Amino acid sequence: MQHSEGFLSLVNRVRPCVREVDVHWVKARYPEGEFVLLDVREADELRSGKLPGATHLGKGVIERDIEQLFPDKETPLVLYCGGGFRSILAADNLNKMGYQQVISMDGGFRGWKEAGYPIENPS
Repeated sequence: MQHSEGFLSLVNRVRPCVREVDVHWVKARYPEGEFVLLDVREADELRSGKLPGATHLGKGVIERDIEQLFPDKETPLVLYCGGGFRSILAADNLNKMGYQQVISMDGGFRGWKEAGYPIENPS
């Protein structure tokens, strides 16, 4: 997907404020219980599958619903989207809400799949 200049500019402004890791880092540590894996893609994107055990909490509602699902702001969270841009924006907002251990997975679902890692099919 070709992203707009304004979107990429926004992502690049907040990127330095967000911790990023690659798909290999996530695979090596999950599902060891070190963190909660959050899929922040849109609901229709789930048709292509998701990372095993991930909880879906779309970027459009994550700020509204995160405290109900994870009230402890020390909960380690790894966010992913399709390619790693929207998860940066969502992670930045969670940081601003006081969440202390938020990480964005660079490469997103696409990078995970390209690495040949397992995915869950939608139910």
